[in-house]
Amino acid sequence: MLKKLLFPILLVLVLIVYFSCSRPSSTLTEEEHSWLQNNNVTVALFPYYAPYQFINENEKIDGILIDYLDLIEQKAGHKFERKLYSNWEQLLDDTKNNKVDIVLEIQETLERDAYLNFYAQLFKSNFVIVTRKDNNSGVNLKDYYNKTITVPKDYGIHEILKENEKGLPVATEIDDKSCLVKLNDGKYDAYIGPKAVANFIIKTENLNNLEIVGETGYVYMPSLAVQNNNSLLNGIIEKIQNDIDEKDKNLIFDNWLYLEIVPFYKKANFWIMLSLVILLFSVVVLLLNKYLKYLIGKKTEELHIAKERAEESNKLKTAFIHNISHEVRTPMNGIIGFSELLNDPEITSEKQKEYSKIIIDSSNQLITIIDDIIEISRLQTNQVELQLEETNFNSVLQILFTEFQSKAISKNIAIHLDNKLTDEQGTILMDRAKINKILSNLIDNAIKFTKKGIVEISSYIEKDNLIISIQDTGIGIKSEDQEIIFRNFSQSEKDVTKSYDGLGLGLSIAQKNAELIKGKITFTSIPTKGSTFTVSVPYLPIFDPNKANKPEIEHLPSENIPIKQVILIVEDGDVNFLFLKTILQKMKGYKFVIHRAENGKKAVDICENNENIDLILMDIRMPVMDGYTATKKIKKIRPKLPIIAQTAYSTEEDVQRALEAGCDDFVAKPVDRKILKPIINKYFAIFSK
Repeated sequence: MLKKLLFPILLVLVLIVYFSCSRPSSTLTEEEHSWLQNNNVTVALFPYYAPYQFINENEKIDGILIDYLDLIEQKAGHKFERKLYSNWEQLLDDTKNNKVDIVLEIQETLERDAYLNFYAQLFKSNFVIVTRKDNNSGVNLKDYYNKTITVPKDYGIHEILKENEKGLPVATEIDDKSCLVKLNDGKYDAYIGPKAVANFIIKTENLNNLEIVGETGYVYMPSLAVQNNNSLLNGIIEKIQNDIDEKDKNLIFDNWLYLEIVPFYKKANFWIMLSLVILLFSVVVLLLNKYLKYLIGKKTEELHIAKERAEESNKLKTAFIHNISHEVRTPMNGIIGFSELLNDPEITSEKQKEYSKIIIDSSNQLITIIDDIIEISRLQTNQVELQLEETNFNSVLQILFTEFQSKAISKNIAIHLDNKLTDEQGTILMDRAKINKILSNLIDNAIKFTKKGIVEISSYIEKDNLIISIQDTGIGIKSEDQEIIFRNFSQSEKDVTKSYDGLGLGLSIAQKNAELIKGKITFTSIPTKGSTFTVSVPYLPIFDPNKANKPEIEHLPSENIPIKQVILIVEDGDVNFLFLKTILQKMKGYKFVIHRAENGKKAVDICENNENIDLILMDIRMPVMDGYTATKKIKKIRPKLPIIAQTAYSTEEDVQRALEAGCDDFVAKPVDRKILKPIINKYFAIFSK
């Protein structure tokens, strides 16, 4: 009985399957069937979006959506007219003008909702960001707001970006392939499109320089769309879509997306790759082992050298501490001792002059020691910056030569200057203060360590470098000391430190300053014969033909200077004020009226109430209001009133800060009358005109 019933049941099931797959949908009415037979329904195809729809190797249109269209035609019992487009803009234009009835694949947007109804959103594909591997700017859309993005013109993503990402720069091409090819060629910074499409084009076109770097948050959901003014066709498509169940869809997906899964360990490629990886790993381990042994050996050697240098440095620092005590006490002894001797009521005029000269020389020596200690500290902590300015190098060299000439003559040493730079060549871009410091230290050393003979200074241009050479016939440098002479706190001739004063910082300061101006110092030396130090710095010439014949203005007091000149000294220290007042009162050619302000605030008040102030000597560090603030306020009241900063802060940065605050000039404490007078002359010479 069971066998007799089994056959009819199977037959019924087969018939149900057959008729459900092959016969037109029973859901359509006779009117709808008749309408389909009597009307030409056009479906627009754009077969350039693999794997959705594309032209295969047999020159036939293929893809997931083509299979879906076949299923719709099967359900409708009617073949639609398929119209092929190669230009998406043309397809959209025909759709808007009602020249096609159905679009097989199109993204729903607000603009398209006005004339199309959308059906059958079969699957989703994220819109991704594609960039060149060497030009990855980020993984989010916000990272590309200052870049150029490319998308196909009038595609769904183009409309989405225009609507939602208005600040994003978007350029268009005809299709996705054109976008990706031009992105690969460097024309654009990124492309946005469906992930599946991007992967397919990158692989088939061998665009190996491109990669997907992130997702946009927008989704590509291709739909089948119908003209919304054709209500009968919309009803037919809606019924057919509802009649297609998940089983029908899955058959299509399985046909395109199913891949046979083979265990990775059964694939030959796996074992080949594994063998290569093991071999490569073994080679890397062997090489790494050798490299680590080499590094360990090198580091051990470096540590040994560093240990020796540290020990030597500690010895040098210890010697420096002992030496600095001696070096500071020596000038202090001269200052204090001879100051006391000046109080002797029986002292003669000649002795008084002699003692005063010793006190001044000792004070200058002490200032030099303090300046060297401060400068080496600032150089070691990288607090010094390069300050390039137009510099007359010939003038710098001549001034240095003049300054050291008297020192050389006092030791019965000849000094010679051989400058091969013309006036035109001597105008250069240079950090004047640093080159002056370098050459001062080298010339001073040459004279200091030379008992007899000559010190020769020469300069010339070689290729793109300015070369300055200082040659002496002094004691020279022993071969064992030549490696350490540029180290801090060292003196080459340790055995002769008693005969030659100094902290051993000069060469170290010179070398560090040379490095700052992109130069270098080299030397050759023969013990007992002498040394030659060579400074090489970049040569940056400046020549202004308009300045070539410009006469120099000598800032000397004019006969037409007013009888009295009013100077305001802003100084909180009584001793410093008295010293400045005394210098000014003894300055020949002037009859100064001197006022005093104990702080910056008083100086501002005086300037507000006294228009007769001709010049201000401004201290920087004061109570109530400092010199920088006071200068700024006074310049607002009297913009043309000359203000000369006079302070113990004398570094290049301090000078620059004073000038930025509004000071017109700068003089360092302790104030040297030889420096102050030319500055005073300059400003009162200007007033006389």
